Amino acid sequence: MKKFFYLFLFISASVFATDVSNPFVDGNLQYNDGKYEAAITSYESVLANGQQSAELYFNLGNCYYKLHKVAPAIYNYEKALQLNPNDQEIQTNLDFARKMAIDDIKIIPKVGFDKLISEFTSCYRYDTWAWIAVVFGFVFLAFFIGYYFSPTAFKKRIYFTGMFVVLMVIIISVSAGISEKNRLETEKTAIVFAETASVKGEPKVSSTETILLHEGTKVYILESIANWKKIQLTDETTGWISDEAIKEL
Repeated sequence: MKKFFYLFLFISASVFATDVSNPFVDGNLQYNDGKYEAAITSYESVLANGQQSAELYFNLGNCYYKLHKVAPAIYNYEKALQLNPNDQEIQTNLDFARKMAIDDIKIIPKVGFDKLISEFTSCYRYDTWAWIAVVFGFVFLAFFIGYYFSPTAFKKRIYFTGMFVVLMVIIISVSAGISEKNRLETEKTAIVFAETASVKGEPKVSSTETILLHEGTKVYILESIANWKKIQLTDETTGWISDEAIKEL
């Protein structure tokens, strides 16, 4: 009878150990031990299961950075920054990874009102803006209740002013969320993964090369034709590149 009891315990423990196995935790342990290739395998198994997070992409970026793999490091840091645009640690590591890239392309900054709007709306993801609007929606309701039940005109004026201010915040949050969502849907970016990639004047192999890019360079996708992508660089140079040479973010 005792043998059956111990066998049951052994099977239960094995099943439990399998259930609590966590590839993300395994990846962290492997990274700490300097086993970066194994950590990458663990992290990417999490992605293969349809799960993603800024921390996961950040850790993947760190692994590739340690292995001096420029394009995958930049790609995963960029993915992490998409999910958490305000994380300074991600931005710092991305800047370090970009220094490993060969291409040093000038960035033409936005100016004027468009720059202010772009910087403001990109502070948060569109879903974060939505949550801000929801939270202030409840605040608006609280002010409305206070206004409705206030016994004096003075308090009613205070609550009414508060309602107006909160309503403006809600409108700004919703507008910023819509703007950011539209930007993410229309602005398609990619990272050059090929060691070298020729940018052509036309979408064909025989076309004249306008510029030679190297792995890790970020490009903006403007148009797609067959297996070619029309891209724009940060210095506003445009051209056509084979879609096999890049990986979309």
